[in-house]
Formats: sequence, C-alpha cells, structure tokens
Amino acid sequence: MTTEIGFAELVAMLNGAVANIRTHHARLSELDAINGDGDHGTTMLRAAARMEGAIAEHKDRNLQALLSEIAWALLGVDGGAAGPLLGLLFSGLSQAADGAPALDAEGLARAFEAGLASVAGQTKARVGDKTMMDALIPAVSALRKGAETGQDCLQSLKCAAEAAGAGAEATKALTAKFGRAKNLGDRTLGYPDPGATSLALMFQGYWEGVQKTGAAEDASR
Repeated sequence: MTTEIGFAELVAMLNGAVANIRTHHARLSELDAINGDGDHGTTMLRAAARMEGAIAEHKDRNLQALLSEIAWALLGVDGGAAGPLLGLLFSGLSQAADGAPALDAEGLARAFEAGLASVAGQTKARVGDKTMMDALIPAVSALRKGAETGQDCLQSLKCAAEAAGAGAEATKALTAKFGRAKNLGDRTLGYPDPGATSLALMFQGYWEGVQKTGAAEDASR
C-alpha cells in the first residue's frame, strides 16, 4: 500500500513518465504527422529531457520546489503548445503542494486539480475536442474519485492511468477542434490525438514508477 507520495515516489513518478515518452516518442510523431507537422514526439523528447535535467539538478528533496523547477523547464520547451501547457500543469501541481513533505490521495487529487485548472485557464479545449484535455480531465476525475472512495495513492494513480488511456483512445472517434488539425475535418477521424496520447503515457508512467518503488521497498523488507 502506498499511502503517500513523498519525494522518492514523486521522482519515481516523473522518471516513469520520462521512460514512457522515450519509448513511444516515434509513435507520437507518427500520430502527429497524420494531422499536424509530425514533430510532437520530438517535442515530448525535449520535455522529457528537461524533466530529467530538473530532477538531476534538484538538491533539496522538496516536492514543491522540484515541481516548480520542472514547470519552468517545460515552459521553455519549443515546438508547439505541448511544452507550455505541461509547464502550466506542473505549475499548478507545485502551487498545490504548498510546502507539504508528502501528498496523500486527497493531496494528490487536489494537486492535479490545481494543475488542470492552470491548463484550463489557458485553453478553451475540453473533453470531446480531441486534445490533451481528453486524457487529462478523466485522469484528474479518477484521482478525485479515488480520494473520495478511500483508495491509496497507487490505486488512484492506476485508475487515473486507465482513465487517461481510455480518454486518449476515445479521441479516435472525434474530429479535431483546435490546432492545425481542426482544418482537416473528418480526416482526423480514426486516429488518437497525439497530445492526449502523450498525457496517457505520462499517467501510465506515474503509476508504473510508484508501483516499482513500492515493489522494491517490499522486496527489501
């Protein structure tokens, strides 16, 4: 049982997301080439590298500070809206952490709700518009439900990853309403949105990272 996300668990979450992006970046670019300019995977690789750099340079083992450092690093990623929007997400996470040494399931839900609110203040996209929000909003809703039903952090993250994955998959049946792809109409049907897919990969990585940390701790006992 993982009752809290402390610094070690947060780093595991982030590293899990980075690993998933590195593994699947080519697929992200393939998806983006269908409806965009084909560079989303490359942009996400830049974001992953920025995240890794922030983790490596952080010395204080402070959740809020690390999340803030990652936010600033991501805000500087070029190549479209993905980097800045992820930066806003992490900025909201940082503000909600508010000096806490660890986050329980309720704190995790509140942090991601703050991150979502930060992103939603910048874009009008919502579920059904074939963007990253199709994965992010269901994931955050799953974290809230997990907190309210007594799930621990690992269970909540697993449900969030499943919700994000289902949301990304559902974008196959949608036509794009934002970005370059909105001009293609029905030609965007049949393929998942690359931004939503990226968010789903990140949430899958969050869960997998914490799961591995918990398994390692159990093995050492």
